[in-house]
Amino acid sequence: MNFELQMNSYGKLFRITSFGESHGPAIGVVIDGCPAGLEIDEVFIQQELDRRKPGQSKITTQRKEDDTFEILSGVFEGKSTGAPIAIVIKNQDARSKDYSHIENTFRPSHADFTYQEKYGLRDHRGGGRSSARETAARVAAGAVAKMLLKKLNVSVQAFVSQVGEIKAPHYTSLDLNKTEENIVRCPDATTAEHMIALIDEVRKSQDTIGGIVTCVIKNTPVGLGEPVFDKLHAELGKAMLSINAVKGFEYGSGFEGVKLRGSVHNDEFYKEGDRIRTKTNYSGGIQGGISNGEDIYFNVAFKPVATIMQDQSSVDKEGNETTVKGKGRHDPCVVPRAVPIVEAMAALVMADFYLRSKVSKI
Repeated sequence: MNFELQMNSYGKLFRITSFGESHGPAIGVVIDGCPAGLEIDEVFIQQELDRRKPGQSKITTQRKEDDTFEILSGVFEGKSTGAPIAIVIKNQDARSKDYSHIENTFRPSHADFTYQEKYGLRDHRGGGRSSARETAARVAAGAVAKMLLKKLNVSVQAFVSQVGEIKAPHYTSLDLNKTEENIVRCPDATTAEHMIALIDEVRKSQDTIGGIVTCVIKNTPVGLGEPVFDKLHAELGKAMLSINAVKGFEYGSGFEGVKLRGSVHNDEFYKEGDRIRTKTNYSGGIQGGISNGEDIYFNVAFKPVATIMQDQSSVDKEGNETTVKGKGRHDPCVVPRAVPIVEAMAALVMADFYLRSKVSKI
């Protein structure tokens, strides 16, 4: 039986493999399949990593990582060579002693128990491989994917659309270029103020809260997606659900669409110049698993961060009842730092499908 293990790799043609653990020497990524001749903007890669890095505001974890990176291969004189691009990011501020109390204890709603059962051992320091620290590698790779998409005039923009019960207006009424103007990354200033206040309140009560990140992909070429099993929305869903703490994904009208009649929900076509467009966009820019040229938009739901500074009941590896309490530095709400991660995974999907679309017809 040809059984190919791909647990740490993603993509078919534009393919990444991430490596490293939260408290190891470094994390990193190898990008394979990036076309030769692409201008690699290292300043942009660092800017993307800075958006994700810890310690950036009062509503994020206070772990201090510069997240500076080094390109080891695949780039010569500022351009991709077609060889694998290897990027490494060294860990600088790991405090393993903060996790000594959970070496033999399972934290509620973490991956401790399942990793122990699956592998027979686990790196308890900061969650090891299951830590969201790994997503820095994805953001670095996603920055390269964005450079490829930029040549096609495709943009990928995400923002925080909900924290707890506080919701921002629909993206069509927002200026997404204002997303980075506040620490919660919500482009609506009034909503952002309420979100920040809520996260700060939750943080002070030693608790956590969840939220939603909305992503919008504009100017997508018509025809991306590979039915029947690699439909574009299916792959976007898989990519988003692979991100730590994600509990839900919906695109287009999503679950709200069930409330509508077909006569309302159907997106009628019309001609605009040389383009065929739709009058509405309940489809979310994807029909039959293939992009139709309209905006692709989707929501990604993140659970409340599992580490809380409160006593919780648990068991140790022997099954003995115990009490566990979070220590160290953790996000009270993950969504502000999740915005660039969602963008990165979306960009990786779109770059891969763009390359795959080149072999779908003669």
